[in-house]
Amino acid sequence: MWCYRGGSISTEPRINDRIRVPEVRLVGPSGEQVGIVPLAKALELAQEYDLDLVEVAASARPPVCKLMDYGKFKYESAMKAREARKNQAHTVIKEMKLRPKIDPHDYDTKKGHVVRFLKQGDKVKITIMFRGREQSRPELGYRLLQRLASDVEDLGFIESNPKQDGRNMIMVLGPHKKKTEAMAEAREAQAARKAERQGVALADDEAPSAETVEAEAAEVAEDEVTEAVADEAPAQEPNTEA
Repeated sequence: MWCYRGGSISTEPRINDRIRVPEVRLVGPSGEQVGIVPLAKALELAQEYDLDLVEVAASARPPVCKLMDYGKFKYESAMKAREARKNQAHTVIKEMKLRPKIDPHDYDTKKGHVVRFLKQGDKVKITIMFRGREQSRPELGYRLLQRLASDVEDLGFIESNPKQDGRNMIMVLGPHKKKTEAMAEAREAQAARKAERQGVALADDEAPSAETVEAEAAEVAEDEVTEAVADEAPAQEPNTEA
């Protein structure tokens, strides 16, 4: 009976001596079609070009192989995948909970969080929690949700209208900006702040120190005193003796 022992299945293509077929459809280093050649001939060409023979289409008959620098290919592929992950936008739903009779200061704080989430391109789930007799006054929660939506309408819109869910009332706000746009703007702002900090540091390096300023002032004062003494001293009579 066959038994799987948990070994990982390699997804990397076969290269060079790991290719086990009698012949391959060969593609040259520049993408030119060489044609169907014996495997030994393909390996010989790979050695001649100082490249690897890489199986790029194993399911084809015969398999398609290409002459390439496999190490460079793997590096470039990894960098592209990393860049794609960096720019990938994940849909995130943040949640903010409020009470129907929330204090004005607390409301401003909660609203600030909602503004920050929307600027980041995230959706925000607003939950109004009713307790005790508050459950008989759902209009309080509805008015509070409408007020919040109006306060942040320049950043987001009502994606899901307020609805009662047991003791809670829920509304979902969606951002006007896409997540990718918000991420790009955040990176630009970070780069601008970094450049500004570097500019300030450079200006501080170029500015003269306090000791230098004092020394220059002392020299100027000394020169002024010397000139004043010279102006006040009597002129010497010319020597007429032979």
